Amino acid sequence: MKRLQSLISCLPSYKNESNENPLIKDLHMDSREVSEGSLFFCISGFTVDGHDFADQAANSGAAAIIAERELKYINIPVIIVRSSKRAMALISACFYDYPTNKLQLIGVTGTNGKTTTTHLIEKILLDNNRKPGIIGTMYMKYDGKEIPVQNTTPESLVLQKGFSEMAKSGVDTVAMEVSSHALEMGRVHGTDFDVAVFTNLSQDHLDYHGTMERYAHAKGLLFAQLGNGYGEGKQPVAVINIDDPYFNEIEIMTAAPIITFGIKKNADIRAEHVSINEQGTSFTMTMGNQSVPVTMKLTGTFSVYNALAAAAACYASDVPLESIAKSLETLEGVSGRFERVEINQPFHIIVDYAHTPDSLENVLNTIKEFAKGKISVVVGCGGDRDKTKRPIMANIAEKLSDYVYLTSDNPRTEDPIEILKQMEEGMEGSNYTVIESRRDAIFEAVRRAERDEIILIAGKGHETYQTIGTVNHHFDDRLVAKDAVEECRKWEQEKE
Repeated sequence: MKRLQSLISCLPSYKNESNENPLIKDLHMDSREVSEGSLFFCISGFTVDGHDFADQAANSGAAAIIAERELKYINIPVIIVRSSKRAMALISACFYDYPTNKLQLIGVTGTNGKTTTTHLIEKILLDNNRKPGIIGTMYMKYDGKEIPVQNTTPESLVLQKGFSEMAKSGVDTVAMEVSSHALEMGRVHGTDFDVAVFTNLSQDHLDYHGTMERYAHAKGLLFAQLGNGYGEGKQPVAVINIDDPYFNEIEIMTAAPIITFGIKKNADIRAEHVSINEQGTSFTMTMGNQSVPVTMKLTGTFSVYNALAAAAACYASDVPLESIAKSLETLEGVSGRFERVEINQPFHIIVDYAHTPDSLENVLNTIKEFAKGKISVVVGCGGDRDKTKRPIMANIAEKLSDYVYLTSDNPRTEDPIEILKQMEEGMEGSNYTVIESRRDAIFEAVRRAERDEIILIAGKGHETYQTIGTVNHHFDDRLVAKDAVEECRKWEQEKE
């Protein structure tokens, strides 16, 4: 808890006509969560303006309000700032005593691979007697706790509170997914990154960013926010995929020392002699004069890149290369990432989070390397998101498989039939079926599967819900696939 005047002293400028100095017990941007002694931030969002809920916050016991304009009939201190979001980031960091100064913070950004890379980092650090935490798409995880999060990268006050709790519990390093939205919206302002990792960049989120150039610039903001000075002590490091076409754009955004990783070019940490099969991947990992063999249970070229990104981040965090290699070899996998569903069926089912053209192409190309039978794909595209990728993803699925089931993903507030029509525009042949119900599509793919066929169920991965309208309905691709196999098995037994 801190006094109001102490908190707002961290702001470079503000207007405050009150001399009151109440004790601030907690911070909120949702008026429904406000209680006695809260500081309420009026945030102007895309659909809701927090200023409209200032009365509600005051009536619920808020001690003061941060706003961007005058608020009439409010009888508690109102601090007026140019940007409530920027003020929230500064005040949140101050309220929780600047927790990222007490942690080693590794930020991972890129279109694909963020979740897997952060989990690889966690595994490597755990094996080296560190106490890591994770923040990302799946959860905020530390000290045996898994806390749900609403966004890949939470809002600044949620982040700073999380960092504070992690530091109190003994966490020393946090691996955190950093989305382009979060970077542009300032959610990570006030966050002190020690290592920034760039995995790759391919088409996604153009509904928000508009162009690939703006999307790349948003990703680059993470690297621009790394420290600009050189000296003894804490030295930030940028870890960048040298094989990615956007390497140069990211490189020029940072003044921090750079460690590159890759397979094709002469990277600082690189994979050589890569061999991929159904069981996993092997390669030689080289850094300077050191070379160590790695055999992972993760498969695919994209998995090698994720492993190299994690290796470079951990190397920058003082973990020896040999220890990194040992940890990579023992990781079983990450939930919903190339996850196999096997209950003794004569064909294969793989569930993957692939929801962008590039990630779908990567997964299918990996499957093609070891497939002994046909390949079929169950795929959809999310509503209220980048529409331009819909025909592209359908076309990729068609070209890299034998049969495609076009279906719903998370339609959200869009008509799922319209989404499917837009996906159909990318189809050139007739080896596909449109089935709006995702459950029915998975059941049909399983029912028609032949021996040794591989069914890829793409797009949702670890998610355990399907968003229709504004409501989340329980839905897990892995469980639905198991139900489909069991039902087909019963049907076959009854037929006999």
